[in-house]
This record gives sequence, C-alpha cells and structure tokens, in this order.
Amino acid sequence: MSEYSDMTVAQLKELLKEAGLPVSGKKADLISRLEEAEDHEDIIEEEAEEDDWDDSDDEDWDEEEEDYFHVAKQKPQLDEATQAALDTRKAQKKVQPKFRRQEWFRYKRLSRTGWKRPRGDDSSQRKNRKYRSPRARVGYGKVASVRDLHPSGFQEIIVHRPEDLDGIDPAIQAARVGGTVGGRKRVLIHERADELGIRVLNRRRNI
Repeated sequence: MSEYSDMTVAQLKELLKEAGLPVSGKKADLISRLEEAEDHEDIIEEEAEEDDWDDSDDEDWDEEEEDYFHVAKQKPQLDEATQAALDTRKAQKKVQPKFRRQEWFRYKRLSRTGWKRPRGDDSSQRKNRKYRSPRARVGYGKVASVRDLHPSGFQEIIVHRPEDLDGIDPAIQAARVGGTVGGRKRVLIHERADELGIRVLNRRRNI
C-alpha cells in the first residue's frame, strides 16, 4: 500500500506544489502523479551515478556541444557619446510609467493590448485625471541620438533573404528576420549571418 494513501488531499497538494506538479484531479490522480515523479527521480539518480566520470582528459570533446549551452553574442562598436546616451535612455526607461489603454482595468482583453489614444468627451484618461493611467506624450521621449537603436546598441536591419545580409556592417548593424520568413529560409539566413559575423537579434536556437 502506498505511503500517500493515508494522507489528506490538502497534504498531497502541498507535496505536488513543492515538486512543481499540477494539483488538479481526484485523490487517486494526485497519488499516481506523486508516485510517477518519485520513480522518475530514482531513474535520474541511477543515470547520474553511471555517468559520473571525469572527462577533463578527453581529447575528443565536441566544441559544438559547448556552444549549445552558451553562444557569445556580438557587441557593437560604440563611441563614448553613444554609449552614454544608451545608458541615459536605460535609466529613463526604468522610471517611465507603463502606458495602459483606457478601461484596461475593466476588461481583461484591453489589459493585454498596447497603448491607444483615449477618446470620448467624458474620458477621465483624456482629461488627465490623477487616478487614471498617464498618457503617452512627447515629454516621455528618450534621447534622440539613440532613439532607433536596439538596447544592445545595434542599428536594426530587417532582412527577408540571405542576400539582404550582404549590405550590413557587422560593427554597428544587426539583422532582424522578417516575421513572414519561413523556417527553411530562416535557417539559410542564420548560416549566412554566421559566415559574415552578423548578429541576428531574433534568432531561434531550435532550428
């Protein structure tokens, strides 16, 4: 008989929460979920013991496996003035309020959308009343010299084909693959960018 059978549903749910597992279902489902997780941990421990060996002297280590865990990203070549402007913009962004759409607190669908100018003669947000979210205005603008730069400092260039990468300067520009580009062409763009040493800002690691 399982050790979990004598426990209450509340106690079982606490164990599931600690293990990061779902807490929904009947008591039998909770017990089954805990037992499966226990068996899985035992298998992992056995595999870890079998794989416990020193690979420091292994000369056949594949460097590509190391790149799987960490891939260094290219950094732009920025002058002191541009770097100072980026730091200033970052500090400004930390204290900038979050611009919310009118009536965002009333309708969940509006809380997930971006800013939209408030309308209506009786709109409290349009009238700038203190208990409403602030409006997006010119006064919240950032440093003009770095307004269109990526947070890393690169100038973004939209690409749709591998040939579009040929005109990019890897020192100050980075590529962003267009949203309509398919998976096969995206792989070709990634490969071409690696050859030219160009950073892809929205790179997908799983393709």
